[in-house]
Amino acid sequence: METLWFLQITFVLAAYVVLDGFDLGVGILTLTLPRNDADRRVLINTIKPVWDGNEVWLIAAAGALYFAFPLVYASSFSGFYLPLTIVLWLLVARAFGIELRSHISEPLWYPLFDVAFATASVLLTFFFGVAAGNVVRGVPLSSDGYFFAPLWTDFTPGLRPGVLDWYTVLIGLLSLATLAVHGAHYAAVKTTGDLRSRAGAVGRAAWSALVSTTVVSLIATLRVRPEVLANYRTHPWGWAIPVVVGCTLVAMRYYASAGRPQRAFTASAVFITTMIGGAAFALYPALLPSNTDPRYSLTIYNAQTGAYSLRIGLVWWALGISLAVAYFGVLYRSFRGSVSLEDELDH
Repeated sequence: METLWFLQITFVLAAYVVLDGFDLGVGILTLTLPRNDADRRVLINTIKPVWDGNEVWLIAAAGALYFAFPLVYASSFSGFYLPLTIVLWLLVARAFGIELRSHISEPLWYPLFDVAFATASVLLTFFFGVAAGNVVRGVPLSSDGYFFAPLWTDFTPGLRPGVLDWYTVLIGLLSLATLAVHGAHYAAVKTTGDLRSRAGAVGRAAWSALVSTTVVSLIATLRVRPEVLANYRTHPWGWAIPVVVGCTLVAMRYYASAGRPQRAFTASAVFITTMIGGAAFALYPALLPSNTDPRYSLTIYNAQTGAYSLRIGLVWWALGISLAVAYFGVLYRSFRGSVSLEDELDH
């Protein structure tokens, strides 16, 4: 049952990064991809009906973590208090940028809204990557299961690291490159004409940065936390994960160059899912590793709630997630096809 909940949380996190990832990627490109305000409005129209709904998956992941592994939830939210506060304000700024632009018909304010939306999207993407880097690297957990991480110390991943060090910054840059490519592929799918061509060109250009940061981050991870290979040695079938990652990188470039953005977008979605799955496979059974003493790590065994709660919660979780999947299926089906400037009136 603990493993099942671990897999469910991994699934919800992957769904969040894939779905909210493309609108974060569009946000990253808001100031650079469009050539004029009309292009920028079309680009925003590609995500307007779905961007806030996609954040449901983040809430679902936090809720599942709180329900199944409350000690991890409590420890993470206390140890990462400052970064989580920053993320909260960035979520507010992102909503401020995209929503007020549609409600205030005054061009004087548009640059402020666009900068707020783009900046919040960039910083959110970066900090989400930093958070993933902290989990993989490990945090200074004490024997009571708690820790405190300052925003930075000496920028080295030692025994008393900060939230920001050279390794977590690298993973943050990997996150930026990943979602920039993902967002560019999505924009190419949802737009037409010159904007679609430029989105494809940006996706191909950012692909080089994605490949570089992927390779460098893999090498850095093996240096910072060599224990991540333990499960791969125990279960050799896990080596299929890096093979899929490499194949999806090649597929992204091939389909983008061939002018097939739908398949390029699918390849980037599989890349994201496989990367998250690979990290989860490497960490299992740890949920929040300790970088000081492995005995202090929070795992699916010492951080779980009661067995009865896990069984009952599984029934309600299955019902809720089924409704969410059905709703998103209907939403994206009704929103299929490319968008235009006129679609702004319909949302």
